[in-house]
Amino acid sequence: MTWVTACQLAEIEQEGAKRFDHEGRTYALYRAPDDSVYCTAGLCTHEAIHLADGLVMDYEVECPKHSGVFDYRTGEALRLPACENLKTYQVEVVDGEVRVAIG
Repeated sequence: MTWVTACQLAEIEQEGAKRFDHEGRTYALYRAPDDSVYCTAGLCTHEAIHLADGLVMDYEVECPKHSGVFDYRTGEALRLPACENLKTYQVEVVDGEVRVAIG
């Protein structure tokens, strides 16, 4: 497992999302209401739309194209048309840096 620095914590708004690209793959980072940070695959499993552009409320992200909803903590698809779960990645915040475990 490799830890990759994605961004500074301050770059992600509370109850917001940020896109993170690394080695040809896209990820989405989310800052929860309690300030914890989560990471999922960056594209909706329904139609490959960037989830970081979606609406984040509480612990859910809504795809901006067809309104599929995921729990970003677990990747679970909660509302159609999304029916395939998102892959999730371990995250740590060290000295204000958000790091993601990839691989």
